Amino acid sequence: MSFIAAIKSVFSQYVGFTGRARRSEYWWFFLFTILVSIVTAALDSALGLNFVDGSSSGLIGTIVSLALLLPGLAVAVRRLHDTDRTGWWLLIALVPIVGAIVLIVFFVQGGTPGPNRFGASPKD
Repeated sequence: MSFIAAIKSVFSQYVGFTGRARRSEYWWFFLFTILVSIVTAALDSALGLNFVDGSSSGLIGTIVSLALLLPGLAVAVRRLHDTDRTGWWLLIALVPIVGAIVLIVFFVQGGTPGPNRFGASPKD
């Protein structure tokens, strides 16, 4: 799946928490959010829109982050579904350090071949 196709797929299922997502779809969207964050941080800094409290985010970055939150959660849940795990596994991220490592391992694993309890394989 190409970069553009992955981004279109994620936004077409903006709040779709059912089904499955391929690894490439998840990781391309992850890269997209990183790039957008860099651009918005630069815009906030150039336009002087950083918050007074010294945080690195600003007005534009906050708005864009909120806009990307739901599709990011949705594609993460669908990625977990592809590995035959429920979306509730995202809550393991609340465990400091270990939770993030466990999620990264889940996200890089291949999906279950053929259909699973969450639907047909996205590769088919």
